[in-house]
Amino acid sequence: MEEGYDNQAYYSDINTKIRDLEEKHRILKDRLILIGENLIEMREKTTEDVLELKKEIESLKETTDRLKSFLETASAEFSKFARKEDLDILAKQAKMFQPLDLVRKSDLEKLKKI
Repeated sequence: MEEGYDNQAYYSDINTKIRDLEEKHRILKDRLILIGENLIEMREKTTEDVLELKKEIESLKETTDRLKSFLETASAEFSKFARKEDLDILAKQAKMFQPLDLVRKSDLEKLKKI
């Protein structure tokens, strides 16, 4: 009888080990599925982030191109502006030329009579 008991305990122990292995296998399978789902979600989010960054970079490029164009136009116009020294010379010439000093008194008196 003892032999039957040993065989039964042996098979019971093997069945327990098999159930434990099956449970571990199921847990690993669930974890693997969860990791796969997380990986897919992360990949989708990363793809969205990359697309958003590409859009922002394109927008920045357009803005940079517009600024570059504006600066080129502005720098081309700077050569057309008068320099401060030129304006100072013109102001001095205008001060030297006093048109009221050139009018004769007789002409002014004539204008008053009219």
